[in-house]
Amino acid sequence: MNAARGFPAFAPQRAGARFATSWWGRAWVKAMEDTSLDHVLLRKGRAYAKTGQLGPITVSPGRIAAVAENEYDTVVRVEQLTGAAWERFLGQVAAKAGHIAALLDGDMPHDLVEAAQDAAVPLLPAVGDLEPECSCPDWGHPCKHAAALCYQASWLLDADPFVLLLMRGRGQDELIEALQQRDTPASEPAREPEGVPAAEAFALGTPPLPGPPPDDVTFTPPALEPGPGGDIDIGIDVAALGVLAASAASRARELLLRGRLPRLTEHQDRVRLAAEHGLGLGRGLEAAVQAWRYGGADGLDVLETPWTPPRQDLARARARLEAGWEGAGPPPVEAWRNRWTLGPLQLRYGRDGRWYPFTERDGGWWPAGPPEHDPSAAAGHDQRCQDR
Repeated sequence: MNAARGFPAFAPQRAGARFATSWWGRAWVKAMEDTSLDHVLLRKGRAYAKTGQLGPITVSPGRIAAVAENEYDTVVRVEQLTGAAWERFLGQVAAKAGHIAALLDGDMPHDLVEAAQDAAVPLLPAVGDLEPECSCPDWGHPCKHAAALCYQASWLLDADPFVLLLMRGRGQDELIEALQQRDTPASEPAREPEGVPAAEAFALGTPPLPGPPPDDVTFTPPALEPGPGGDIDIGIDVAALGVLAASAASRARELLLRGRLPRLTEHQDRVRLAAEHGLGLGRGLEAAVQAWRYGGADGLDVLETPWTPPRQDLARARARLEAGWEGAGPPPVEAWRNRWTLGPLQLRYGRDGRWYPFTERDGGWWPAGPPEHDPSAAAGHDQRCQDR
């Protein structure tokens, strides 16, 4: 079994520091906040977390714990997965080669979580799944100490999705060992891995990345000239090579700005190249290219993949739509999963928490503008497209 993992206490954070920048971290915080019966205690918990008033955090199967002020013992429990559920989850991880690579890269793939959910394996907590306990005299559920622990835990989840898996019962080492056993035939002894283990390689240290270039600095592709016989002489499309160089520079800049890059499938990267650099890859992908230009990988996901958002998100959005619509209110809404159709307009709710406008075109729905957090504002984009 996995031993507990310990994390040092968080230092006081700067003003404006955010909780949960990853989508799975936001789901964790949402499960806690939607369970709370006292928004005042939540506000105190956020302040308590940001001012660094919790001690070191211990994560172990089924629980996270810390010691708060006055030596209060604070624990948040989450149900562990059964052995059968773990087997189903391992099957989902092994079904796609990129899943374990994404986890090791600090990413929790949407499709893995959805496949696990379809297999009755709840990775992310829902309302009521987090059970806070604290030795303080506050009767809040959660109290400010337990709320602070949940908020700080979202930072741990942002940095390492294996923290969530450890809470559910198994950590990184045990998960990888189980996957290796699945891949090794019973009649064949396991082989020693070749090369240097990743942990040893990282222990050697790596130089820090340089800072991002100024905003006014743009990449100029190198001036490449074909040979006397044109591209045939060297077997390389010089124009395509220049575009790929510009693409690599753009991705490097994004890496310097964000600290990490999302892992793209071959299809996503094809759409990205067509949207950002042309390269003649967009034939038959016009709607996908437009979706990428408006919202990147999130915009493409909204175009291609329906999903079922939490009911609370949709209820809040419906209230904002009705409040923000001028006149007698919005037209009747035909709702299906994350898609709301309002006559010739359609709004689609993305996994990033934003609403993407679409307009009817050639018998289908076409991306019509950049996303908005307010659905009524997104509908305004749609309406302007109709007016044009």
